[in-house]
Amino acid sequence: MTLKKKILIGYGVVFALLGLVVAWSVTNLVSLGKASDAILSENYRSILAAENMIDALERQDSGILLLFLGDAEQGVSQFRDNEALFLEWFARAKDNITIPGEKELVESIEKDFSAYRRQFSMLTDQRPSQAVVPSLSVYQNDVHPFFLKVREDCVNLRHLNEETMYTASLKAGRVASYAFWSTVLVASAAFIVALVFSLMLSKRITRPLDRFVDAARRISSGDYTVKVPVESGDELGVLAEEFNRMAIQLGRFHEMNIDQIISEKNKGEAILASIEDGLVVFDTTLRATSLNTAARRILGLGLSESGVAPECDEIIPEGQVRDLVRKAVDTGRTPNIPDEQRVATFGNGDRPRHYLFSVTVIRGREKALSGAVLLLRDITRMKEIERLKNDFVMAASHELRTPLTSMGMSIDLLLEHVAQKLEEKDRDLLQAAHEEVQRMKALVSDLLDLSRIEAGRIELEFDRVPVSTLFEHVHAVFKGQLERKAIHLVLNAPRINVRADANKITWVLSNLVSNAMRYVNEGGTIELAASMAGPYAHLTVKDDGPGIPQEYQTKIFQKFVQVKGQDAGGTGLGLAICKEIVRAHGGSIWVESAAGSGSTFTFTLPVAQ
Repeated sequence: MTLKKKILIGYGVVFALLGLVVAWSVTNLVSLGKASDAILSENYRSILAAENMIDALERQDSGILLLFLGDAEQGVSQFRDNEALFLEWFARAKDNITIPGEKELVESIEKDFSAYRRQFSMLTDQRPSQAVVPSLSVYQNDVHPFFLKVREDCVNLRHLNEETMYTASLKAGRVASYAFWSTVLVASAAFIVALVFSLMLSKRITRPLDRFVDAARRISSGDYTVKVPVESGDELGVLAEEFNRMAIQLGRFHEMNIDQIISEKNKGEAILASIEDGLVVFDTTLRATSLNTAARRILGLGLSESGVAPECDEIIPEGQVRDLVRKAVDTGRTPNIPDEQRVATFGNGDRPRHYLFSVTVIRGREKALSGAVLLLRDITRMKEIERLKNDFVMAASHELRTPLTSMGMSIDLLLEHVAQKLEEKDRDLLQAAHEEVQRMKALVSDLLDLSRIEAGRIELEFDRVPVSTLFEHVHAVFKGQLERKAIHLVLNAPRINVRADANKITWVLSNLVSNAMRYVNEGGTIELAASMAGPYAHLTVKDDGPGIPQEYQTKIFQKFVQVKGQDAGGTGLGLAICKEIVRAHGGSIWVESAAGSGSTFTFTLPVAQ
């Protein structure tokens, strides 16, 4: 028998006992309900009828007395009204004859009431004149005895039903008591049986589970020879067979594990030793527990150093790198820093070397922090190539500026003095040459500026500058263009002072506003805003233009990158220059945009202390 069938049988027994208790309770409740209904339906209506008949009879007697007192009209009217009421209740009592002796009383009431009515009729028939009033002795001798007889019969009818009701209530009480105690007895018996059966079933099911727990505990302590006895063919028996098979496999794996660990360790050390990038592993106390050969060479530690693991402050000369390693260990998260800030310079003398570094946290079992890894990649050659490239671009741009200036002046002179004598086709060619020379001059100028900034030859004059002053200056520069295109420029500048070169940051803001004006439709809005974020101020240029596609947002700050389909005639260097100027101020710049929802350019500047 399977475990599922055993559990279902157990629940079936419990449900059967529960159904027995419910059926027994329902039966007792039905019996009690019948007894209560008998009290209400068989006796209460007769008692109510007797009470109302007595009341109606007494009012009839009062009507007869009014007749003897001289108010014949009122007396007759009262007698007839209550006579009809008496007969109505008498009919109900006659229809509800359910107990012994009740029929005889009803027949006696009917007989005596008929005689009582005949006496009343005789009184009314013997009065030839309204002025003749019968004597009260006639009432006492001829009428009142019949009244008393009928009233006595009604009282006896009431007493008979009250006694019967009392007897029925006693019977209902006995039924209720029997129902209560019998239900308690049946429920207790069912509970005891269910409890005993549940204990037996649970013991039969949990006993193999206890063996599994004990076997698992022994395996976790290193005993792989343990076996669980197979006592049944149900699911627990199948589980025991699989558990024993697993224990055998674990034993085999344990025998292989040590050799495999040693092999994997040697393999890992060989891989780390062959990596040209420096790799340093720190524990949670910021001690370097592992360094590969390249890292020892980069940090000048030598290849034979051993013993106590050195601390981070002892081997890392660069303060920014130390701070990032400490931050990673303290927070338990890999620090997110821009690429331009991930360059560190190590080495002494005339030949320092540049390294691109990254810090990554290490998590062990249950995702607990176990340390951090510092990776150092030598980019000195790349830096030298970049420097040579910048020098070449600067020299080429500088050499191109003079002939371009001469060409521009010559074309301007031709346009001024000779253009009117030329044909329209020739004038168009001359105008096109003029525009291309101007575009080349702008390109050369931007290349020179960008090369100076990348080479670190730009001179920055830092000062305490209010953000509102920067925004107002930008608004003054573009006031005329804004009015011509009907574009609204909104300034939202709180009282924030930044440490910056006012001219350079104004150039950045002007370039961002100029770009926005190229794409914002007539009647659009451009917003300049600023806010605080710790030690930095966030300056934002937001527009409601067509937006920038997602694939361009990570490349928009690179040189000569322009969004396809949105060419506005720029050189593609403006945002690259903005990025370098902001980076020279110790900040960063980014864009948030969605196609059709406008763009928001944000850059950071240090707050003036």
